[in-house]
Amino acid sequence: MEEVRESKRSATGFIETGTPEFRRTNIAMATAGFSTFTLLWCVQPLMPVFSREFHVAPAVSSLAVSLATGMLSVSILMAGALSEAWGRKPLMVFSLTTAAGLTFCSAFVTDWHQLLILRALAGLAFGGLPAIAMAYLSEEMHPNALGLAMGLYIGGSALGGMSGRLFTGILTDLVSWRFAVAVIGAIGLAGAMLFWRILPPSLHFRAMPLAPRPLFNSYVNHMRDAGLRLLFAEGCLLLGSFITVYNYISYRLLAPPYSLSQTVVGSIFLVYLIGIGSSAWVGNLAGRLGRRRVLWTMFLLMIGGIGLTLFRPLAVVIVGVATMTFGFYGGHSITSSWVGLRAKQAKAQASSLYLFSYYLGSSVIGFSGGFFWSAYGWVGVAAFLICLLLLAFAISLRLAQTGPPTSAPMAMPPA
Repeated sequence: MEEVRESKRSATGFIETGTPEFRRTNIAMATAGFSTFTLLWCVQPLMPVFSREFHVAPAVSSLAVSLATGMLSVSILMAGALSEAWGRKPLMVFSLTTAAGLTFCSAFVTDWHQLLILRALAGLAFGGLPAIAMAYLSEEMHPNALGLAMGLYIGGSALGGMSGRLFTGILTDLVSWRFAVAVIGAIGLAGAMLFWRILPPSLHFRAMPLAPRPLFNSYVNHMRDAGLRLLFAEGCLLLGSFITVYNYISYRLLAPPYSLSQTVVGSIFLVYLIGIGSSAWVGNLAGRLGRRRVLWTMFLLMIGGIGLTLFRPLAVVIVGVATMTFGFYGGHSITSSWVGLRAKQAKAQASSLYLFSYYLGSSVIGFSGGFFWSAYGWVGVAAFLICLLLLAFAISLRLAQTGPPTSAPMAMPPA
């Protein structure tokens, strides 16, 4: 069990707004979210560089991303249960430190297979933070402070995903990809140290023995719910389509007629700011108009955005990527919160299954898109994604026929 030391919390024993522990917790969790998703996504803009240096096809190069997200999807299912026995903070510290160390070591590999092994191991480590962070905050924060704390954690995570991609592109242009990855790994290690030093210990955590059978039964019960199955499928298609665009748009923009630099291509990830803003706006809109009425429009936006990327002018391509990003974040905010509304019990396990499907989609669809790029170029990638999003659109219409939600919402997991 985690060490419990003297704490200056309120009379309720929970962390409240305006207290030193509230500030420390928010700084620690935002830092951890930023570091984790910087480490996870930093290699995405390097796929064309990996293709050149290691002489691998685009689909094979995408394994640097897909293996990490695939292993992340698996580890998320296990990390929550392990934290019930080992403690929240120790497992989060171990997860972040290990992932940062493996990323730092990735800068020194001598062949492609070594890089893939390190990325797969890092993917297993990554799952420890997103699976446990929300449980820690829910246990330790006063209910009045929880919404702000969760928002800051998710904001730090989203900012980390954008920054990791952007900084890697710039540093690769200025020095090399190895230097860029080493710097990102060092930032992660510094973030892990800060997280360990300032995050307050758990006062409300109570260790429980590992119980695989009840955990498995809760997963089975969730999978029996037709509405949840459809929502899990939507999460898979959402992130899979989104990541595939960003996986292969770099190849297109680095080649003629654009011939952009790695820095400029990396800057495309700044459109994430549009998406991050859209998640809150669309979530609020869905709350007023109803999730069933808003979700299908997000898929149409994504389809329209991908259609715009088929045009040649660079400005139109960027508008298309921004439109697709807006639709993704909007759709993600609706489906992730809908899971929490739909689940009658064991909401943590419902969240884990959604995240499993979400990151598995990134892994499988992101990898598969490479074959369409190699065979048909960007037209092939766009056609592949439009077909998937039409399926997602059809599922959203089917969701409109499912029963009403039954309980309180769950916070949106980071992308």
